[in-house]
Amino acid sequence: MLRVRKKVFFTIILSAALLAVILLVMGLNKSGETGQTAEAPVQTSDQTTRQEPKRSTEPSKQPAEVAASSVQMNIPSLAATFKNEFAIGAALEPNQTSGLSADLMKKQVNMIVAENAMKPASIQPVEGQFKWGQADQIVAFAKANGLAVRFHTLVWHSQVPDWFFLDTDGKSMVDETDAKKRLANKKLLLDRLDAHIQAIVSRYKNDIQYWDVVNEVIEPADPDGMRNSNWYKITGTDYIATAFRAAREAGGPGIKLYINDYGTDDPKKRDRLYDLVKEMLDKGVPIDGVGHQTHISIYNPSVLNIIDSMKKFKELGLDNQITELDMSLYKWNDRTDYGSAVPEDILQKQAQRYRELFEALKSNEGLVSAVVFWGIADDHTWLSTFPVTRTEAPLLFDKQLQAKPAFWAIVDPSKL
Repeated sequence: MLRVRKKVFFTIILSAALLAVILLVMGLNKSGETGQTAEAPVQTSDQTTRQEPKRSTEPSKQPAEVAASSVQMNIPSLAATFKNEFAIGAALEPNQTSGLSADLMKKQVNMIVAENAMKPASIQPVEGQFKWGQADQIVAFAKANGLAVRFHTLVWHSQVPDWFFLDTDGKSMVDETDAKKRLANKKLLLDRLDAHIQAIVSRYKNDIQYWDVVNEVIEPADPDGMRNSNWYKITGTDYIATAFRAAREAGGPGIKLYINDYGTDDPKKRDRLYDLVKEMLDKGVPIDGVGHQTHISIYNPSVLNIIDSMKKFKELGLDNQITELDMSLYKWNDRTDYGSAVPEDILQKQAQRYRELFEALKSNEGLVSAVVFWGIADDHTWLSTFPVTRTEAPLLFDKQLQAKPAFWAIVDPSKL
Protein backbone atom coordinates (compact mmCIF):
# COMPACT_ATOMS: atom_id res chain seq x y z
CA MET A 1 0.00 0.00 0.00
CA LEU A 2 2.88 2.35 0.80
CA ARG A 3 4.49 1.50 -2.52
CA VAL A 4 1.30 2.40 -4.37
CA ARG A 5 1.02 5.71 -2.53
CA LYS A 6 4.66 6.54 -3.37
CA LYS A 7 4.06 5.66 -7.01
CA VAL A 8 0.99 7.89 -7.21
CA PHE A 9 2.86 10.70 -5.45
CA PHE A 10 5.78 10.57 -7.89
CA THR A 11 3.34 10.43 -10.84
CA ILE A 12 1.64 13.59 -9.59
CA ILE A 13 4.97 15.38 -9.10
CA LEU A 14 6.16 14.39 -12.58
CA SER A 15 2.93 15.55 -14.20
CA ALA A 16 3.09 18.89 -12.40
CA ALA A 17 6.69 19.38 -13.48
CA LEU A 18 5.81 18.55 -17.10
CA LEU A 19 2.89 21.00 -17.02
CA ALA A 20 5.17 23.72 -15.63
CA VAL A 21 7.66 23.18 -18.46
CA ILE A 22 4.87 23.39 -21.05
CA LEU A 23 3.55 26.63 -19.55
CA LEU A 24 7.06 28.08 -19.46
CA VAL A 25 7.69 27.30 -23.14
CA MET A 26 4.35 28.83 -24.15
CA GLY A 27 5.17 31.95 -22.19
CA LEU A 28 8.56 32.30 -23.86
CA ASN A 29 6.99 31.94 -27.30
CA LYS A 30 4.42 34.63 -26.51
CA SER A 31 7.14 36.90 -25.22
CA GLY A 32 9.16 36.36 -28.41
CA GLU A 33 6.24 37.37 -30.63
CA THR A 34 5.75 40.57 -28.66
CA GLY A 35 9.44 41.36 -28.99
CA GLN A 36 9.31 40.99 -32.77
CA THR A 37 6.52 43.52 -33.02
CA ALA A 38 8.33 46.01 -30.83
CA GLU A 39 11.52 45.68 -32.85
CA ALA A 40 9.91 46.13 -36.28
CA PRO A 41 11.68 48.78 -38.38
CA VAL A 42 10.57 52.33 -37.61
CA GLN A 43 9.64 54.52 -40.57
CA THR A 44 12.38 57.09 -41.19
CA SER A 45 12.02 60.68 -42.28
CA ASP A 46 12.83 59.57 -45.85
CA GLN A 47 9.61 57.57 -45.81
CA THR A 48 7.40 60.13 -44.08
CA THR A 49 3.75 59.60 -44.81
CA ARG A 50 1.49 62.40 -46.07
CA GLN A 51 -0.08 64.53 -43.37
CA GLU A 52 -2.31 67.23 -44.86
CA PRO A 53 -4.37 67.51 -46.91
CA LYS A 54 -6.05 64.17 -46.38
CA ARG A 55 -6.13 62.07 -49.53
CA SER A 56 -8.05 59.02 -50.70
CA THR A 57 -6.45 55.75 -49.65
CA GLU A 58 -7.91 53.80 -52.53
CA PRO A 59 -5.01 51.96 -54.17
CA SER A 60 -3.82 53.04 -57.59
CA LYS A 61 -4.47 50.86 -60.61
CA GLN A 62 -1.11 51.88 -62.05
CA PRO A 63 1.31 49.01 -62.60
CA ALA A 64 3.86 48.51 -59.85
CA GLU A 65 7.11 50.34 -60.53
CA VAL A 66 8.96 47.03 -60.68
CA ALA A 67 6.94 45.95 -63.70
CA ALA A 68 8.81 45.86 -67.00
CA SER A 69 8.32 48.82 -69.33
CA SER A 70 6.91 48.26 -72.79
CA VAL A 71 5.24 50.17 -75.59
CA GLN A 72 1.61 49.42 -76.38
CA MET A 73 1.48 49.19 -80.17
CA ASN A 74 -2.18 48.17 -80.31
CA ILE A 75 -3.64 51.39 -78.92
CA PRO A 76 -4.58 54.55 -80.83
CA SER A 77 -2.00 57.17 -81.76
CA LEU A 78 -2.40 60.65 -80.32
CA ALA A 79 -1.05 62.18 -83.52
CA ALA A 80 -3.55 60.27 -85.64
CA THR A 81 -6.42 61.02 -83.27
CA PHE A 82 -5.90 64.79 -83.55
CA LYS A 83 -4.52 64.96 -87.09
CA ASN A 84 -7.38 67.20 -88.22
CA GLU A 85 -7.10 69.55 -85.23
CA PHE A 86 -3.46 70.16 -84.25
CA ALA A 87 -0.04 68.56 -84.08
CA ILE A 88 0.89 66.53 -80.99
CA GLY A 89 4.42 66.79 -79.63
CA ALA A 90 6.65 65.79 -76.75
CA ALA A 91 9.88 67.03 -75.20
CA LEU A 92 12.85 64.70 -75.06
CA GLU A 93 16.52 64.42 -74.14
CA PRO A 94 19.13 63.03 -76.56
CA ASN A 95 19.22 59.67 -74.76
CA GLN A 96 15.54 59.23 -75.56
CA THR A 97 16.18 59.08 -79.30
CA SER A 98 16.63 55.33 -78.93
CA GLY A 99 15.03 52.62 -76.85
CA LEU A 100 11.49 52.38 -75.52
CA SER A 101 10.96 56.13 -75.07
CA ALA A 102 11.84 56.65 -78.72
CA ASP A 103 9.46 53.87 -79.73
CA LEU A 104 6.66 55.47 -77.73
CA MET A 105 7.27 58.85 -79.36
CA LYS A 106 7.34 57.35 -82.84
CA LYS A 107 4.02 55.69 -82.08
CA GLN A 108 2.26 58.63 -80.45
CA VAL A 109 3.51 62.05 -81.64
CA ASN A 110 4.39 63.91 -84.81
CA MET A 111 6.46 66.71 -83.27
CA ILE A 112 9.36 66.85 -80.81
CA VAL A 113 11.22 69.54 -78.89
CA ALA A 114 14.53 69.39 -77.06
CA GLU A 115 14.02 69.64 -73.32
CA ASN A 116 17.50 71.07 -72.70
CA ALA A 117 19.86 70.32 -75.58
CA MET A 118 19.11 73.47 -77.59
CA LYS A 119 19.25 76.04 -74.80
CA PRO A 120 22.05 78.65 -75.00
CA ALA A 121 24.35 77.04 -72.43
CA SER A 122 24.10 73.70 -74.20
CA ILE A 123 24.89 74.97 -77.70
CA GLN A 124 27.42 77.78 -77.08
CA PRO A 125 28.87 77.37 -73.57
CA VAL A 126 31.98 79.36 -74.59
CA GLU A 127 31.88 82.27 -77.00
CA GLY A 128 32.52 81.06 -80.52
CA GLN A 129 32.61 77.39 -79.50
CA PHE A 130 29.40 75.71 -80.63
CA LYS A 131 28.49 72.23 -79.50
CA TRP A 132 26.12 70.84 -82.09
CA GLY A 133 26.23 67.14 -81.21
CA GLN A 134 23.12 66.75 -79.04
CA ALA A 135 21.00 69.14 -81.10
CA ASP A 136 22.07 67.36 -84.29
CA GLN A 137 21.14 64.02 -82.72
CA ILE A 138 17.59 65.19 -81.99
CA VAL A 139 17.17 66.71 -85.45
CA ALA A 140 18.44 63.50 -87.06
CA PHE A 141 15.96 61.44 -85.03
CA ALA A 142 13.14 63.69 -86.16
CA LYS A 143 14.11 63.55 -89.81
CA ALA A 144 14.50 59.77 -89.74
CA ASN A 145 10.98 59.36 -88.35
CA GLY A 146 9.08 62.11 -90.14
CA LEU A 147 8.63 64.28 -87.05
CA ALA A 148 8.43 68.07 -86.99
CA VAL A 149 10.73 69.94 -84.57
CA ARG A 150 10.24 72.93 -82.31
CA PHE A 151 13.39 74.78 -81.29
CA HIS A 152 13.59 75.66 -77.59
CA THR A 153 15.03 78.22 -76.97
CA LEU A 154 17.23 80.94 -78.50
CA VAL A 155 17.01 83.32 -75.53
CA TRP A 156 16.31 82.67 -71.85
CA HIS A 157 17.33 84.19 -68.54
CA SER A 158 18.27 80.73 -67.26
CA GLN A 159 20.70 78.17 -68.70
CA VAL A 160 22.60 80.96 -70.43
CA PRO A 161 26.41 81.14 -70.07
CA ASP A 162 27.95 84.03 -68.13
CA TRP A 163 30.19 85.15 -71.01
CA PHE A 164 27.24 86.84 -72.69
CA PHE A 165 27.14 89.40 -69.85
CA LEU A 166 30.86 90.13 -69.44
CA ASP A 167 32.44 93.21 -71.01
CA THR A 168 35.69 93.22 -73.02
CA ASP A 169 37.66 93.30 -69.77
CA GLY A 170 35.78 90.30 -68.35
CA LYS A 171 33.79 92.43 -65.90
CA SER A 172 30.08 92.17 -65.24
CA MET A 173 28.06 94.40 -67.56
CA VAL A 174 25.27 94.63 -65.01
CA ASP A 175 27.57 96.24 -62.44
CA GLU A 176 28.82 98.95 -64.80
CA THR A 177 27.87 102.50 -63.73
CA ASP A 178 29.57 104.59 -66.41
CA ALA A 179 26.97 105.69 -68.98
CA LYS A 180 29.27 105.40 -72.02
CA LYS A 181 30.50 101.98 -71.01
CA ARG A 182 26.95 100.82 -70.37
CA LEU A 183 26.00 101.89 -73.89
CA ALA A 184 29.02 100.04 -75.31
CA ASN A 185 28.13 96.97 -73.27
CA LYS A 186 24.58 97.04 -74.57
CA LYS A 187 25.83 97.05 -78.15
CA LEU A 188 28.29 94.24 -77.40
CA LEU A 189 25.59 92.10 -75.80
CA LEU A 190 23.16 92.62 -78.68
CA ASP A 191 25.91 91.81 -81.20
CA ARG A 192 26.69 88.60 -79.33
CA LEU A 193 23.01 87.69 -79.27
CA ASP A 194 22.67 88.39 -82.99
CA ALA A 195 25.68 86.19 -83.78
CA HIS A 196 24.39 83.38 -81.54
CA ILE A 197 21.00 83.35 -83.24
CA GLN A 198 22.32 83.76 -86.77
CA ALA A 199 24.60 80.75 -86.35
CA ILE A 200 21.90 78.46 -84.94
CA VAL A 201 19.06 79.42 -87.24
CA SER A 202 21.31 79.25 -90.31
CA ARG A 203 22.26 75.70 -89.35
CA TYR A 204 18.74 74.39 -88.75
CA LYS A 205 16.45 76.61 -90.84
CA ASN A 206 15.72 73.81 -93.30
CA ASP A 207 15.04 71.26 -90.56
CA ILE A 208 13.15 73.24 -87.91
CA GLN A 209 10.06 75.27 -88.69
CA TYR A 210 8.89 76.39 -85.22
CA TRP A 211 11.18 78.47 -83.00
CA ASP A 212 10.88 79.67 -79.42
CA VAL A 213 12.87 82.88 -79.90
CA VAL A 214 12.55 84.32 -76.40
CA ASN A 215 11.35 82.52 -73.30
CA GLU A 216 9.82 83.80 -70.05
CA VAL A 217 10.35 87.55 -70.42
CA ILE A 218 7.27 88.61 -68.44
CA GLU A 219 7.21 88.85 -64.63
CA PRO A 220 4.39 91.03 -63.26
CA ALA A 221 6.16 91.48 -59.90
CA ASP A 222 9.26 93.00 -61.54
CA PRO A 223 9.67 96.60 -62.77
CA ASP A 224 7.26 97.43 -65.61
CA GLY A 225 6.10 93.81 -65.59
CA MET A 226 9.24 92.69 -67.43
CA ARG A 227 11.47 89.99 -65.98
CA ASN A 228 14.43 91.82 -64.44
CA SER A 229 16.98 89.53 -66.06
CA ASN A 230 20.50 90.45 -67.13
CA TRP A 231 19.14 90.82 -70.64
CA TYR A 232 16.62 93.40 -69.48
CA LYS A 233 18.96 95.21 -67.09
CA ILE A 234 21.48 95.81 -69.87
CA THR A 235 19.30 96.30 -72.98
CA GLY A 236 15.73 96.98 -71.86
CA THR A 237 13.41 95.25 -74.33
CA ASP A 238 15.84 95.72 -77.23
CA TYR A 239 17.13 92.16 -76.81
CA ILE A 240 13.67 90.85 -77.67
CA ALA A 241 13.44 92.84 -80.91
CA THR A 242 17.04 91.93 -81.80
CA ALA A 243 16.38 88.23 -81.27
CA PHE A 244 13.30 88.09 -83.50
CA ARG A 245 14.90 90.16 -86.25
CA ALA A 246 18.04 88.04 -86.24
CA ALA A 247 15.99 84.85 -86.45
CA ARG A 248 13.96 86.15 -89.36
CA GLU A 249 17.04 87.38 -91.19
CA ALA A 250 18.77 84.03 -90.83
CA GLY A 251 15.76 81.79 -91.38
CA GLY A 252 13.68 83.68 -93.88
CA PRO A 253 9.89 83.86 -94.08
CA GLY A 254 9.38 80.08 -93.99
CA ILE A 255 10.03 79.63 -90.27
CA LYS A 256 7.58 80.52 -87.49
CA LEU A 257 8.82 82.61 -84.57
CA TYR A 258 7.25 82.44 -81.08
CA ILE A 259 7.45 84.26 -77.79
CA ASN A 260 7.03 81.62 -75.09
CA ASP A 261 5.97 81.97 -71.45
CA TYR A 262 4.29 80.23 -68.54
CA GLY A 263 1.23 81.39 -66.61
CA THR A 264 -0.33 83.03 -69.66
CA ASP A 265 -3.74 82.06 -68.30
CA ASP A 266 -3.31 84.63 -65.52
CA PRO A 267 -5.04 87.81 -66.71
CA LYS A 268 -2.41 90.16 -65.29
CA LYS A 269 0.49 88.33 -66.89
CA ARG A 270 -1.45 87.70 -70.09
CA ASP A 271 -2.27 91.39 -70.49
CA ARG A 272 1.34 92.46 -69.94
CA LEU A 273 2.49 89.93 -72.52
CA TYR A 274 -0.22 91.12 -74.89
CA ASP A 275 0.91 94.73 -74.54
CA LEU A 276 4.54 93.75 -75.18
CA VAL A 277 3.69 91.70 -78.26
CA LYS A 278 1.47 94.43 -79.69
CA GLU A 279 4.21 97.00 -79.10
CA MET A 280 6.72 94.78 -80.90
CA LEU A 281 4.37 94.12 -83.80
CA ASP A 282 3.73 97.87 -84.16
CA LYS A 283 7.51 98.31 -84.50
CA GLY A 284 7.68 95.69 -87.22
CA VAL A 285 9.23 92.97 -85.06
CA PRO A 286 8.47 89.63 -86.79
CA ILE A 287 6.51 87.66 -84.18
CA ASP A 288 4.36 84.87 -85.62
CA GLY A 289 2.89 83.34 -82.50
CA VAL A 290 2.70 82.86 -78.75
CA GLY A 291 3.82 79.73 -76.95
CA HIS A 292 1.77 78.92 -73.87
CA GLN A 293 3.77 76.56 -71.66
CA THR A 294 0.68 75.34 -69.77
CA HIS A 295 2.30 73.74 -66.74
CA ILE A 296 -0.95 73.22 -64.88
CA SER A 297 -2.36 71.00 -62.12
CA ILE A 298 -5.43 68.88 -61.64
CA TYR A 299 -6.86 71.75 -59.57
CA ASN A 300 -6.14 74.92 -61.55
CA PRO A 301 -6.14 77.11 -63.58
CA SER A 302 -9.55 77.00 -65.19
CA VAL A 303 -9.73 75.76 -68.76
CA LEU A 304 -11.76 78.87 -69.55
CA ASN A 305 -8.82 81.10 -68.60
CA ILE A 306 -6.48 79.07 -70.80
CA ILE A 307 -8.81 79.35 -73.79
CA ASP A 308 -9.57 83.04 -73.26
CA SER A 309 -5.88 83.88 -73.19
CA MET A 310 -5.25 82.21 -76.52
CA LYS A 311 -8.26 83.90 -78.05
CA LYS A 312 -6.83 87.27 -77.07
CA PHE A 313 -3.60 86.63 -78.95
CA LYS A 314 -5.44 85.19 -81.93
CA GLU A 315 -7.13 88.59 -82.27
CA LEU A 316 -3.69 89.97 -83.11
CA GLY A 317 -3.46 87.52 -86.00
CA LEU A 318 -1.00 85.31 -84.11
CA ASP A 319 -0.74 81.55 -83.93
CA ASN A 320 -1.02 79.82 -80.55
CA GLN A 321 0.82 76.68 -79.50
CA ILE A 322 0.72 74.82 -76.19
CA THR A 323 4.40 74.18 -75.78
CA GLU A 324 5.13 72.46 -72.43
CA LEU A 325 1.94 70.77 -71.27
CA ASP A 326 1.90 68.70 -68.11
CA MET A 327 -0.51 68.37 -65.22
CA SER A 328 0.74 68.08 -61.65
CA LEU A 329 -1.13 65.97 -59.12
CA TYR A 330 -0.71 68.65 -56.46
CA LYS A 331 -1.83 72.19 -55.74
CA TRP A 332 0.89 74.79 -56.17
CA ASN A 333 1.52 75.31 -52.44
CA ASP A 334 1.23 71.61 -51.57
CA ARG A 335 4.62 70.08 -50.75
CA THR A 336 3.34 66.67 -49.65
CA ASP A 337 3.89 63.37 -51.42
CA TYR A 338 1.62 60.50 -52.42
CA GLY A 339 4.47 58.05 -52.28
CA SER A 340 4.69 55.02 -54.53
CA ALA A 341 0.95 54.56 -55.15
CA VAL A 342 -1.08 57.46 -56.54
CA PRO A 343 -4.74 57.11 -55.52
CA GLU A 344 -7.04 56.06 -58.32
CA ASP A 345 -9.43 58.96 -57.74
CA ILE A 346 -6.56 61.40 -58.31
CA LEU A 347 -5.71 59.73 -61.63
CA GLN A 348 -9.37 59.94 -62.60
CA LYS A 349 -9.48 63.62 -61.68
CA GLN A 350 -6.45 64.17 -63.87
CA ALA A 351 -8.13 62.31 -66.69
CA GLN A 352 -11.22 64.48 -66.51
CA ARG A 353 -9.13 67.67 -66.50
CA TYR A 354 -7.24 66.53 -69.60
CA ARG A 355 -10.51 65.65 -71.26
CA GLU A 356 -11.97 69.07 -70.46
CA LEU A 357 -8.93 70.83 -71.89
CA PHE A 358 -8.81 68.85 -75.12
CA GLU A 359 -12.55 69.12 -75.66
CA ALA A 360 -12.21 72.90 -75.34
CA LEU A 361 -9.31 72.97 -77.80
CA LYS A 362 -11.22 70.89 -80.32
CA SER A 363 -14.36 72.99 -80.00
CA ASN A 364 -12.34 76.16 -80.73
CA GLU A 365 -11.20 75.17 -84.18
CA GLY A 366 -7.97 76.79 -85.33
CA LEU A 367 -7.17 78.25 -81.92
CA VAL A 368 -3.95 76.23 -81.58
CA SER A 369 -1.69 74.63 -84.19
CA ALA A 370 0.14 72.30 -81.81
CA VAL A 371 -0.07 70.75 -78.35
CA VAL A 372 3.32 69.69 -77.04
CA PHE A 373 3.74 67.72 -73.80
CA TRP A 374 6.78 68.40 -71.63
CA GLY A 375 7.80 64.76 -71.76
CA ILE A 376 6.28 61.54 -73.04
CA ALA A 377 5.82 59.47 -69.87
CA ASP A 378 5.96 59.75 -66.08
CA ASP A 379 9.34 57.99 -65.92
CA HIS A 380 10.97 61.26 -67.00
CA THR A 381 9.50 64.54 -65.78
CA TRP A 382 11.02 67.70 -64.34
CA LEU A 383 8.20 67.77 -61.78
CA SER A 384 9.76 64.80 -59.97
CA THR A 385 12.16 67.30 -58.40
CA PHE A 386 10.21 70.56 -58.62
CA PRO A 387 9.21 72.22 -56.37
CA VAL A 388 10.31 69.30 -54.15
CA THR A 389 11.43 65.75 -54.80
CA ARG A 390 8.39 63.47 -54.74
CA THR A 391 6.17 61.16 -56.76
CA GLU A 392 4.69 62.91 -59.78
CA ALA A 393 2.63 61.62 -62.68
CA PRO A 394 1.81 64.59 -64.92
CA LEU A 395 1.72 62.95 -68.36
CA LEU A 396 -0.49 60.55 -70.33
CA PHE A 397 1.74 57.47 -69.93
CA ASP A 398 2.93 56.01 -66.64
CA LYS A 399 6.43 55.02 -65.56
CA GLN A 400 6.14 51.74 -67.42
CA LEU A 401 5.05 53.66 -70.56
CA GLN A 402 1.50 52.34 -70.28
CA ALA A 403 -1.52 54.46 -71.20
CA LYS A 404 -3.12 56.09 -68.14
CA PRO A 405 -6.74 57.12 -67.67
CA ALA A 406 -5.69 60.58 -68.92
CA PHE A 407 -4.73 59.07 -72.28
CA TRP A 408 -8.06 57.35 -72.73
CA ALA A 409 -9.91 60.45 -71.55
CA ILE A 410 -8.76 62.40 -74.61
CA VAL A 411 -8.56 59.52 -77.11
CA ASP A 412 -11.59 57.36 -76.24
CA PRO A 413 -13.47 58.27 -73.04
CA SER A 414 -15.58 55.10 -73.34
CA LYS A 415 -12.52 53.18 -72.15
CA LEU A 416 -12.57 54.87 -68.75
